[in-house]
Amino acid sequence: MILITGANGQLGYDFQRLFKSENIDFIATDVNDLDITDINKIREFVKDKNIDMIINCAAYNNVDKAEDEVEICTKLNTQAPYELSIVAREIGADFVTYSTDFVFDGTKNSPYTEEDIPNPLSVYGKTKLEGERKVLASYDRSFVIRTSWVFGVANNNFNKQVMNWSKSKDILSIVDDQISSPTYSKDLAYYSWELIKTKKYGLYHLSNGDEASKYDQAKYVLDKISWCGTLNPAKTSDFNLKAKRAPYTKLDSSKIEKIINKKIPNWKEGIDRFLAEL
Repeated sequence: MILITGANGQLGYDFQRLFKSENIDFIATDVNDLDITDINKIREFVKDKNIDMIINCAAYNNVDKAEDEVEICTKLNTQAPYELSIVAREIGADFVTYSTDFVFDGTKNSPYTEEDIPNPLSVYGKTKLEGERKVLASYDRSFVIRTSWVFGVANNNFNKQVMNWSKSKDILSIVDDQISSPTYSKDLAYYSWELIKTKKYGLYHLSNGDEASKYDQAKYVLDKISWCGTLNPAKTSDFNLKAKRAPYTKLDSSKIEKIINKKIPNWKEGIDRFLAEL
């Protein structure tokens, strides 16, 4: 039996769909069903359920708000994955959790590999990195998967925001100095599962192929929906953002691609399928 935490989010939703399609038994929980910041509640919840895998899709991911809400961000991004990994170890279950390209400072000019040294610029990035380290140190049957710019049909994301803005605005300004790779949550779930089945535990990067700025991503979406307005490039410094953003955080997924012997589709293809699904 697989336990999914954070099941109402984009990734949790797509894991549920994947498991239903493959007739895999799972229990889907969200904050109302299970408080993952309380280890005793986790222990109580898993008792007698024959859980052999925990997939943690829960996270605090409001990057700017995190600068003020350090405590809750730390609880969800550092403490919760660590405590879930401890419970997984106690019951002999595999553990999977997710991290982010925000662990890097963006000073590299080529895609980041798992060997590159992290240097997060924000509270969000720091709490995610600390969560990764604690999980990997506490339990050797853990997968920590870093990803970037996730979008899916469940919940809100940048693609949906851009589409909503386009309904009420004729002019949009989007930053062109943040570069990474938009990642479709359906691909993230599928390729994660291909990796998980190999039982080759450790740290991995998984994002859709190629790279884009936020401007490139917005332009691609707006062109696809035939928006007739004007899209202008902007700079991160034009916006009063609390958290620092790295200029370049594209992740290199070649390690995972070698292990599963599959190529991860590029981000444009991901957006095409996302729009078709919507």
